[in-house]
Amino acid sequence: MKKYIILLLLVLAGLTSCNHRQENTDWDYMGDFDMYYSKAYESYAPNPNFKDGKTLQKPVAGTIAREFMPYPFKDKFGDKAKAGKLLKNPLKPSKENLERGKMKYDIYCAICHGKTGKGDGHLTKLVKNGKKLYPGVPANLTAGYIHAKPDGEIFHVITMGSAIMGAHASQINTDDRWRIVLYIKNNLK
Repeated sequence: MKKYIILLLLVLAGLTSCNHRQENTDWDYMGDFDMYYSKAYESYAPNPNFKDGKTLQKPVAGTIAREFMPYPFKDKFGDKAKAGKLLKNPLKPSKENLERGKMKYDIYCAICHGKTGKGDGHLTKLVKNGKKLYPGVPANLTAGYIHAKPDGEIFHVITMGSAIMGAHASQINTDDRWRIVLYIKNNLK
């Protein structure tokens, strides 16, 4: 009988020690030891650990983001020919690349250049009080001179912009810019 009472007490003690609230263990073995409870700072909150008192710090000069290669050309016009000679499209015109190129073209390029690439996009047709809102005429991407350009030159224009066209490097990742070049060269004729 005594064994059964001890066994029953052990089972009851085991059941009452269970915690069904997973978010709180109710046990703190380490106390206030250094780094046990880290002090997290919000990005824009003051931070006494830095000289300037800011939590969000600038990257160290010369830092390059992971999986990012800095674009070696700077000038919109002067480096275009250099880019055409030096840059080669690393992607092949596969079905997947052309489909993704079309999707990105439709998102970023068709608004000005049009779905067919003839420079007749929606933005060029906007008129207010009898005056065109978009002053320029986008390039006709179906023209022979565009298809004669090297892939690197078209990539450079997408990356850095040209004339009234703004740079798209911050909006379209490198591989997708190459896919757009593939789409222009293979599908817009």
